[in-house]
Amino acid sequence: MKHASKHFVLVHSACHGAWAWFKLKHRLESAGHRVTVLDLAASGTNPRPIHEVYTFKEYTQPLLDFLHAAVPPAETVVLVGHSFGGLSLALASDMFADKVSVAVFLSAFVPDTTHGPSYVLDRATKEMLDTQFRPYQNGEKRGTSIFFGPMFLSSKLYQLSPVEDLELGKILVRPGSLFMDDLSRQQKLSEEGYGSVTRVCIVCSEDEVIPKDFQRWMIQNSGIKYVFEIGGADHMAMFSKPQELCECLLGIANRYA
Repeated sequence: MKHASKHFVLVHSACHGAWAWFKLKHRLESAGHRVTVLDLAASGTNPRPIHEVYTFKEYTQPLLDFLHAAVPPAETVVLVGHSFGGLSLALASDMFADKVSVAVFLSAFVPDTTHGPSYVLDRATKEMLDTQFRPYQNGEKRGTSIFFGPMFLSSKLYQLSPVEDLELGKILVRPGSLFMDDLSRQQKLSEEGYGSVTRVCIVCSEDEVIPKDFQRWMIQNSGIKYVFEIGGADHMAMFSKPQELCECLLGIANRYA
């Protein structure tokens, strides 16, 4: 049975970019769907350096601009966010709930509507190894950049991914930020916006960055009912289990979008 074509919008994680979806993009397109991959601010090929980005909304703005300008009022998208991209997913869903048919959190931070958006980040265990943190400032504007080191990439993010993809990551990752200070000052997400969107979580069984137990806690805390698991996938499921991830997303889109 052939299902109607969907529009997938894929949102990358911190320090990464649209390039991270290259294995998944062509699989979804080969199945007959439209796929948009975006570089958030100071990510991938976006020209802004991280020391010019001070707020989480600024960082997410390319996604917000896309949903505002490129998705007509009568259309909806399947929004997929990976890792830190889950918070961008939540903000976009809160602002454009009518344009999101389903929000898919892939090994992602999942906020709730009871606490501020930094709540799940504050509770996360942080074993960052050789990751570098550096403050940056412009007048009264302050931020802290984050840059994943090779040890963190190989042992925590890409430990089950093909070595070629690990090497690609080492070449292409850029300094990013978790915008902890800014997120700690933001209001909680609304029930009318974010809380009204159908939300689905994909848990990766071998995730060393956001362990499965913590993912399950976030799912329970946020009240998400629809959960899928990809066995044998590390944090970078788009590299370690691309076909399984594709099939999972197709099933979610056909069922919930």
